[in-house]
Amino acid sequence: MDEHLSIKTPSEIMRGKKIKQKKINKLRYAEYYDQQDLLDSLYSESEKGTVFCKLMKHIVSDANIMMAYRSIKRNSGSKTPGTDGLNITDIEKLEPEVVCNRVRNILNNYQPRNVRRKDIPKPNGKTRPLGIPCIWDRLIQQCILQILEPICEAKFSNNSFGFRPLRSAENAMNEVYRYINRSNLYYMIELDIEGFFDNVDHSKLIRQMWTMGIQDKQLLCIIKKILKAKILMPDRTLITPTKGTPQGGIISPLLANIVLNELDWHIESQWGENPLAYKWKGGIAQNGTFSKGSSFREMRKTNLKELHIIRYADDVRIMCATKKEAERVLYGVVEWLQKRLKLNVSMEKTRIVNLRKQYGEFLGIEIRTKRKGEKDVIASHMCRKAIERSKKALKEQIKVIQHSGNKNQIIENIQLYNSEVRGIHNYFRMATDITVDCQEIHNSLYMMMYNRLKPLKKCTLSPRLGDYKNYGKCKRIMECKGHYILPIAYASHRKTVGKKKSVNLYTPDGRKWKHDNLMFGNAHLLGELYRYPVRDRSIEYNDNRVSLFAAQRGRCAITGKEFLSQEEIHCHHKKPISKGGKDGYNNLVLILEDVHRLVHAKKESTIARYLSLLKLNDKQLSKLNHFREIAELPLIT
Repeated sequence: MDEHLSIKTPSEIMRGKKIKQKKINKLRYAEYYDQQDLLDSLYSESEKGTVFCKLMKHIVSDANIMMAYRSIKRNSGSKTPGTDGLNITDIEKLEPEVVCNRVRNILNNYQPRNVRRKDIPKPNGKTRPLGIPCIWDRLIQQCILQILEPICEAKFSNNSFGFRPLRSAENAMNEVYRYINRSNLYYMIELDIEGFFDNVDHSKLIRQMWTMGIQDKQLLCIIKKILKAKILMPDRTLITPTKGTPQGGIISPLLANIVLNELDWHIESQWGENPLAYKWKGGIAQNGTFSKGSSFREMRKTNLKELHIIRYADDVRIMCATKKEAERVLYGVVEWLQKRLKLNVSMEKTRIVNLRKQYGEFLGIEIRTKRKGEKDVIASHMCRKAIERSKKALKEQIKVIQHSGNKNQIIENIQLYNSEVRGIHNYFRMATDITVDCQEIHNSLYMMMYNRLKPLKKCTLSPRLGDYKNYGKCKRIMECKGHYILPIAYASHRKTVGKKKSVNLYTPDGRKWKHDNLMFGNAHLLGELYRYPVRDRSIEYNDNRVSLFAAQRGRCAITGKEFLSQEEIHCHHKKPISKGGKDGYNNLVLILEDVHRLVHAKKESTIARYLSLLKLNDKQLSKLNHFREIAELPLIT
């Protein structure tokens, strides 16, 4: 049996053997609320071309609403208030039934509240306008997103990488490298769509959704209202948008991908998805798709021009073989976007780059080729803006460390500096010459760091520290005030990884590469926990009860006995509510009802009766006393 399919028995779990599971939060939430089969079926039906006319019943189901609550409560943005001043804490104290009914009532005659406009500074000195919906509108958008995503994923192109599950900037960069190294496509069209998010045509978007099979008229009406929600500007004036999708809305990235999906298929239909690409025989490639190598060799003998699109959100790159072909493609794409999608291209920022002579840019990476033997190979760097931005950010953080008031502040600010270093290394390691770029940043920081952070001394990382895996062999690590500072110069290129085409959130075979199912047998009881929530308790309490059941493998935290029915499960507050305890995950634990009575027992006769009934061993009694101590009750000896 494959390692990723191996299942441990409950006895192995309870003996304390560590089990490392592959886990994707989105899939785990779907398991908690028994939604995975529904999402799989939506994906499968969408692949077959099914028309969906009754999606609202899935969107307003209790399970989908509870799953949506769970998804947004973990976002840092959930604490950001909208125009009504509310955030996730105002929802989490309500009962699950109240939340579900409130969502359904809002959607019966949906009128979204005003969206708060917030201007976020960009590195180039300009600002990016964000639209922050109210928290109930965000919850509704999440409910819609969860149902629409599998339908759209079945229709999206494999050459689109932005804001999609199991896809990343690294996957997009790998495609660029592959077309250059293997297909010898050295001309890159850098296509800049002018103000894309502000210029999406609403009517065209709705027609595209209808063409994709999303034909629930009530749902489309709700999406129209989301798009036309009034925006409260910083000067308190209200504007009604006639086009565009608000950046900051939960559903906006999906809608943006729907708009540009038509561009993806338009480009691919000319080469990769041309009917001729399937004419000649081909097997199954390593990435799980039909191999078109034989077809491409024959197609290159014709007058067809080879071109490939790589798109990350609205960042579009098209790879071509010659300058003449690139010029023809650019002219055609600009005209097609204007006529078909009513989008304009910024000709000032759009250009054709010969990668053998100059650098092209994509996702913060400068790309060109250099001669190596008889072949041109990739030579990529951090872009100049990213280097200067990194220098500035790290220098500012060094100043903050220098002027920290006490030891705790120093350690906290050093950790922030280290997180900046990790972020640079983790993202830009897909550049082949990242070592050169990071050395340049280090050279600009070297004297400043030594002058401002005296005394510095060399140190080595302990294997117990989290950074040991990546930085344990480095001899440049310095210690300041008892805490280590990661060296920006210790960076190396890591080969980019392409997305395996068979990996998919919405098929059982596609999930097994990235995710393991829950490893305990009583899934029916888990379903009962969300279907029958505890009355007079908050949605936060009931949601965490489901999480704890999965985390504890369906067993009592003290005795280790398996729960057999919902009635014998008690969700215990470690710190009682009367003493300021909350319904947060870390303050709750699932225990048997009899164990719960013993935790709170005060009379000696009651304690003796339950001790006799439960027959706890020393380890179990120690755990129980731990909970009694937190509850400020005397220990049982």
